[in-house]
Amino acid sequence: MTPSTPVTDPVRHVLLEAPLVRGRQGDSLQRQLLARIRDAILDGRFPSGCRLPGSRDLAADLGVSRNSVTAVYEQLGAEGYIELNRRGTKVAALGRSRARSRADAARAAPPRLSERSAQVASRFADAADTLAFKPGVPALARFPVSAWKRCFDRAFKTAGVSALGYGHPAGEAALRGAILRHLAVARGVRCEAEQVVITEGAQEALNLCVRLVANPGDTAWVEDPGYRGAQTAFQCGDLKVEALRVDGSGLVVPADAWTATPPRLIYTTPSHQYPTGGVLPVARRLALIRQAQACGAWIIEDDYDSEFRHAGELIGAMQGLVPEAPVMYVGTFSKTLFPSLRLGFVVLPQALAAVAAPLLKETLRGGHRHEQLALAEFIESGQFSRHLGRMRRLYRSRQALLRDALAQHLAVPHTVLGGDSGMHLTVRLPPEYPDQAIAEAARAYDMAPAPLSRFALRAQPEDNGLVLGYGNTSESQYPALVQRLARLAQAQRAYRSA
Repeated sequence: MTPSTPVTDPVRHVLLEAPLVRGRQGDSLQRQLLARIRDAILDGRFPSGCRLPGSRDLAADLGVSRNSVTAVYEQLGAEGYIELNRRGTKVAALGRSRARSRADAARAAPPRLSERSAQVASRFADAADTLAFKPGVPALARFPVSAWKRCFDRAFKTAGVSALGYGHPAGEAALRGAILRHLAVARGVRCEAEQVVITEGAQEALNLCVRLVANPGDTAWVEDPGYRGAQTAFQCGDLKVEALRVDGSGLVVPADAWTATPPRLIYTTPSHQYPTGGVLPVARRLALIRQAQACGAWIIEDDYDSEFRHAGELIGAMQGLVPEAPVMYVGTFSKTLFPSLRLGFVVLPQALAAVAAPLLKETLRGGHRHEQLALAEFIESGQFSRHLGRMRRLYRSRQALLRDALAQHLAVPHTVLGGDSGMHLTVRLPPEYPDQAIAEAARAYDMAPAPLSRFALRAQPEDNGLVLGYGNTSESQYPALVQRLARLAQAQRAYRSA
């Protein structure tokens, strides 16, 4: 309780300016008093050297037990806020107050990122996975949740609390074995279990590849336009990024590039170039491997969504074409299952896996163990293959219907690229239809197409268009959505020409 006479002591005034609230859930009287004194000290209202009331007097003023006040003072003393001795309790010397520090921070220049981090600029605004046409999102409502839950429950029951600790740095043996068996049949990948490293998605796999074989200042080649996650991994690794153009079949390497800008790393999506959809012919794959071997370069083969092949059989991986090829094969379950699973992998060449083992032990900790064990059973039980089959049929149907909607309702000049694999179509537009402005305007109508130009490091006039993800967008919406995109495109053209 507060005293009946006016409080003239400024310290007691702060402590008694508002009553402590009894019965507030999760915030006892003792915690409230501790926070009040701590904040007053940090804000400079209790300057260094000022004395605090005795525990008996303060307890009486606040209507709390003396033990509570004593406990608060002891905690503040332990944290260094106050000094306790027989002559009384006073505020310790802390330097400048929090209020002054905040004022100084407000006047200060913005913090500077490292040079390599400053290169990484977000080229896409955040968009919810539920927005129509967002690329890279699978059909989340079609995932077999019940089957997954059974696998997870069995994994937890079998492994129990033992899997709550750290696992093998390279991942659970059961999952590594399941992955290699699936890749051998579906993708023609040649490897042993010790070559498979489980990662937290494809992005961590790319970062790991950079750490393993590249030094700051090395040159890395990327496809242009191409996957921005690879560009980010290389820039954060302080590499010199060289953009190589793609044609209708994928990565094009100029004849003089091997001597003019010899690479240490080469990133490619040969089975389904992202985002243009080309397939790199075997002759160009073999030439790329041969030339990489000759100059001591490593190839990162990203198997981005090529499990969803819509015409003919799956395209074999480049990794399995040549024994001991300098190819690091990267994959993820974010597209084949669901993004929040955060499980991917990289298959290292056998010799590289052997020398990298000590580094993996020091830098990886083997987490998500129950999820890994559940995924291993999901694959081995056949659930994974059955799910892929269902999704291939669904995406094939959705793509055909989207093509029909584009042909009927996209009343602007356009060219549709790719489409033999994956969960998106790329629509190239003439330059007078600015893709970034169209994509930004589409947000107001719950659409999130990606502008093609933002996939390019050195955008060319032909890099103008929209990347339309159909994986998580119901086909019943296609006609209305495409009509809306056509109107937005026409409006942007009119605005630009006005």
